[in-house]
Amino acid sequence: MTHAFAMRGVFCHGVSHVYLAQIPAVKIIEAPRSCGCTEPDSLPVLSIVICTLDEHEAIDSVLSELGEHLQDIQHEIIVVDDSSDERTGDAVNAYAAGDPRIRLVRRYNANGLSSAAITGWDLSKGKFLAIMDGDGQHDPSLMRGLLDKLACKDVDVAIASRYLDNSRSGLPGLRHILSRTGIRLTDTTLGIPMADPLSGCFAMTRDWYMQARSRLSGLGFKILIDVVASGPRLPRMAQIPTVLRARAGGASKLDTRVIVDLITLLIEKRTHGRFRAESVMHGATICATLVAQWLSASILLTLACPLRITLLLSAGLGLAGHLWIKYLMTSRSLRPHSLRDFARQWMGFYASRWSDLPLNAGVAITLCTLHCPWPLAITAGVLLLEAHYHTTDKGRVVA
Repeated sequence: MTHAFAMRGVFCHGVSHVYLAQIPAVKIIEAPRSCGCTEPDSLPVLSIVICTLDEHEAIDSVLSELGEHLQDIQHEIIVVDDSSDERTGDAVNAYAAGDPRIRLVRRYNANGLSSAAITGWDLSKGKFLAIMDGDGQHDPSLMRGLLDKLACKDVDVAIASRYLDNSRSGLPGLRHILSRTGIRLTDTTLGIPMADPLSGCFAMTRDWYMQARSRLSGLGFKILIDVVASGPRLPRMAQIPTVLRARAGGASKLDTRVIVDLITLLIEKRTHGRFRAESVMHGATICATLVAQWLSASILLTLACPLRITLLLSAGLGLAGHLWIKYLMTSRSLRPHSLRDFARQWMGFYASRWSDLPLNAGVAITLCTLHCPWPLAITAGVLLLEAHYHTTDKGRVVA
């Protein structure tokens, strides 16, 4: 078994962090070969990455269908699994025991389709690189159509688009509306001509991937936007129509973090990296803290609460706003899953940042005694507090 090193994301005291220290968070697992199969002699033409999260019910049929449709094409399949348990990995290994073209990459305490896809592509060997879901919604027969498009020398990226021929997507009502809204937002922000920029099924040349690799953000679940917007130029694209099938296993990954990731990724790509997604999210956290403190201070002052007590109480409520926005920015799989766990995280967060109250409120009270307006005094306290954490917590980058 070989090891690769990756960043690890956890929900720590209610806050999602990415630790930059190198730790063995990724294991490349080779399934035992029980049928006398040997590794292919030549390099694969096509490398398909399948990113899974608790999709043990569907992955077997997906691998089987892919094998049927790609019988005459030299290929490899890399399953990158972020599941909380071993069931999906065990299902992959059970199927891969008779097929040397399938590899399992198990990531621990990691999350996000985009970073998982990059992990798989970095380990791949094919001339062309592809991605599809492991829940059965993508038709495996699409891989051959995408490969045919890439056979043309003037195509860098081939996309299976849900909206190429009509407005149907195969998604239920609310998810369909959110999908269409995300597409309009992407088109308005980036101006890249794609019928379905949120597609999770596409293929590209290795040459294009290498051109875009250094600029990839690896953020969230919308890897196609990252791929097409990170190259030195716009890629030459081709599209084929598709409609999503019924999910055979797993659950939708849509949550508030996915929406936040999409918006911040678009900002990063639109500004050519001048405003990084992580910085935008950090700025949103500061704004949430400020708004919570301003609103609570305004209400307390309206109720004739003394100024010093108001500033102290509003500092505590500002921390609540800080924690809540962090919770919304944390992927569902990394959030506490019970009221008890949430209460423990909440108390742990306040315990770890109790010193914020005297520092934040102390600055605000001092400035108010110097006749500074209380909104500006609160702002100064919050910004000083964030500067303090930024300079003393160098080992972590907020995700």
